[in-house]
Amino acid sequence: MEKPLDKAIRIVGSATKLASALGVTKSAVGQWGEEGRRVPAEHCPEIERLTGHAVLCEELRPDIDWMVVKERLRPSPSVPQEGAGAAESSTGGVALEGVA
Repeated sequence: MEKPLDKAIRIVGSATKLASALGVTKSAVGQWGEEGRRVPAEHCPEIERLTGHAVLCEELRPDIDWMVVKERLRPSPSVPQEGAGAAESSTGGVALEGVA
């Protein structure tokens, strides 16, 4: 069975392309695939987006309650949306602090 990170790399095209899209080094992506290592939580939503939801946050990091995190990532009606002059990050401007 293909590991979620390997599937993401295959879908995006290469570890180098995934690293570039995430703003990390290729060696960082390689390290995430090593035994005992994990994809940092802050990169999971972007990997999910980059793979067209073929690789889910829940697959990359089953140790995290993504239902809670994703609820926090939903834009609030009081927050200006992209195109209204607000710069958004891939996580909707919400830092995943405390999520390791």
